[in-house]
Order: sequence, then C-alpha cells, then structure tokens
Amino acid sequence: MTPVNVLTGFLGSGKTTLLRHILADPAFAGCAVLINEFGEVGLDHHLLQAVDEDVVLMQSGCICCTIRGDLGRAIRGLYDRREAGIIPAFGRLIVETTGLADPIPVLATVMSEPVIRHHFRLGNVIATVDAVNGLAQLDRQPEAAKQAAVADRILVTKTDLAAPEAVAALEARLRAINPAVPLWRSANAPPPAEELVGSDAFDPATKPAEIRRWFDLARETDAGHHHGHDVNRHGPDIGAFVLEVEDRVDWTVFGLWLTLLLHSRGDDVLRVKGLLRVAGVDTPVVVQGAQHIVHAPSHLDAWPDADRRSRLVFITRGIGRAGIERSFAAFQAAFAETAPVVA
Repeated sequence: MTPVNVLTGFLGSGKTTLLRHILADPAFAGCAVLINEFGEVGLDHHLLQAVDEDVVLMQSGCICCTIRGDLGRAIRGLYDRREAGIIPAFGRLIVETTGLADPIPVLATVMSEPVIRHHFRLGNVIATVDAVNGLAQLDRQPEAAKQAAVADRILVTKTDLAAPEAVAALEARLRAINPAVPLWRSANAPPPAEELVGSDAFDPATKPAEIRRWFDLARETDAGHHHGHDVNRHGPDIGAFVLEVEDRVDWTVFGLWLTLLLHSRGDDVLRVKGLLRVAGVDTPVVVQGAQHIVHAPSHLDAWPDADRRSRLVFITRGIGRAGIERSFAAFQAAFAETAPVVA
C-alpha cells in the first residue's frame, strides 16, 4: 500500500520550505503531494507547471494538487487518476495541512475510510514548530498543541532567530507534550529527508490515552468531515482574505507599512503571504510573514499567469479586510511612517 506522510505545523512555521527540501531529494522524486490551504486563494500552486485543472507536475517529477474540498475525495481522485494512467505513478503521498488544521481528522480519514485504507497506509507525522512564536502558539492555539502531540518527528525551525534560552524552553514544552518524539533544530538547513519521512512510525496504539480519545471522536464524526464549514473562517474570530492592489507598489512604502502592521498587531496577523508587483521590477516578488516576523523577499523568474495584480493572503484574528485595505491605502497616500497601521 502507498504510504501517506502528514506534514503539519502552525501558520508560518516552515512547512512549505520543508516540503520543498524533501521533494528536492532524488530519493523522494515521484511523490504525490496534497496541499490544503486555508482561505480563498492559495499561492503555492502558482509556482508550479499545470498539468490539468486540478493537478500540477512539479519540476522534481512529483504530482501536486490543492485540496478543494474533502480530503478523502482528493485522495481517492489521485488514486483513480494513477490507476487510469492520467498522471504518473507515485509511490508515496505527502499531505501538507493548513497551519490551522487539527491533524486528527486528517489522520482518521487515512486510517478509517474504507476505500482509502485498502490502498494507502499511514506513514508518519512530521510537525514544524516556530522557535520564535512556538510557545505562544502552543498556549493560544489548541491546534498547535495537537500538531505537536501527534507528531512522530518534530522540526524546530527559525532557531537562528530565537534566543538559545527561548529554544530550550520551547523544546522542554514540546517534550512535556510529546515525550518520546525525536526533535531536530533547523535554521536554514533541515535534516536529511530520509530521517524525516523515510520510515513509518505512526501507531495510534502507542499514543497517550488523550490522543486515542481524539481519534475515537474523529471517527464518530464521519472521519472528521465538517460539511458546511466556511473554508475562510476558523472559529469566531479567525478568517482569511486577500488584499489585491492594481497599481505597482513602492517597495519602501510597502515594507514600512508591513513592518509597522506586524509590530503593532503581529499577534493577530497569523500569516501573510503573496505576490507583489513592485515598481521598477518586471517579475513578482514573493512576500511572507507570520506574526512579528517578516521573511526576506524572494523573486520569481516570471509571473505565473496573466494576472499582474499584487495579491496578499492574510490570515488574521479579529482584523477584517476593510481595516487592512484602509490602512494600506492611507499609508500609500501619506508616504510617511506615521500613517495609521490598522484603521
């Protein structure tokens, strides 16, 4: 049966970076990847070469899809395409969950849905944890604690940005949540892919009683399917939206605005990620940030489609689209550091 690895971790903890590291290893070429993004617009699929409407073929030879609905349906669809010869054969499936995902329903789907478990088996669960924001996320977000609790491998990322005592405190907390899990530290060089996904390790029977109870509850709720759920909402105060800008953006003004926004409301800006059309630059600039951290921008060789607008996906707590739009418009108009950050 085809092994399924689940890659989880809270928003901005480095899941996509780790996924690209894994798929760059020749030993893992030919994997299939399912990316489950929270919100109305994803970004990663823009970086890939389309095969058909739903499936993209990565340069490494891996098949990659964005989950547009039910996870079980997406896995069955991949299997049917493979059997029909529509897509190349794959020997492993990696599911990258959204950073806000409770991983239990994902795992329960793989282990419990009759058709899927006849052709797939659960490999292991890898969780990324942000060394800078990880402790606060474990306190504030129950999903982050669950992600760490069920993991068979944990990679503590951004250790170069956190104080050594903060990293040690985070690791102690992770040990308390999941005492037996192997831990790795990563600044910019993750461990070899083989150490993370090369061997199966997940066994619910070996997990603590609380985790086994989570699985029982997921099975009782139709293997974790949440019909009628708004994919752009997560609880009463967390939502996703897209900031779109028609005109070219002044890079200095944008950088000041985003820096001040994250400085003042970073705890509530869980994720920002997108493509920016910068004045004087022909190709798009990839912008990423999470809470109080803005990552160094990167440049794409070309626009992925005909749309040349700047598109930034925000996942926020208690901050609406209108406030962000007013703030950015005011800052652009004023061209001053004293412009309001959030209206």
